[in-house]
Amino acid sequence: MLNNIGLPGLLLIAVVVLVLFGRGKISSLMGEVGKGITSFKRGVAEGKAELENAAAEEAVDVTPAKEKDEA
Repeated sequence: MLNNIGLPGLLLIAVVVLVLFGRGKISSLMGEVGKGITSFKRGVAEGKAELENAAAEEAVDVTPAKEKDEA
């Protein structure tokens, strides 16, 4: 159903939305969407860093220790 909207249909939808909500409302809405996307990306990066730090803390050094008596 939505596969054949095309460019004229999208332009018509954009004009109707602009008329209904006005330029100021749409501008503030897009600003909030941008802030949300930025916040989401920051959260993903912080979560990834947290997981990497947890994995690094759990990593155990498995190299054999040199004994002082062998020398």
